[in-house]
Amino acid sequence: MSDTTPATVTMYGADWCRDCRRSKALLDRLDVAYEYVDVEADLTAAARAEAVSGRKNIPVVVLPDGAVFVEPSDVDLQAALQTAGVL
Repeated sequence: MSDTTPATVTMYGADWCRDCRRSKALLDRLDVAYEYVDVEADLTAAARAEAVSGRKNIPVVVLPDGAVFVEPSDVDLQAALQTAGVL
């Protein structure tokens, strides 16, 4: 990643998941660059999310600094994004 490339957040989720929709809406509202990985559309994504988080729950949000959040509240996720320098 070069200095001109923005850091990317990765979010594992599914359309049917209310917490996923909420976290995705927060990232959109805050204009955060992120990669959305749909665990229903990508057959290996659920296993990758579980490997990263150690849990089967979604959403799993991975920050550029490697911090991992599972089912974060909007307050916790926004604070983590600020701490990581994403905002």
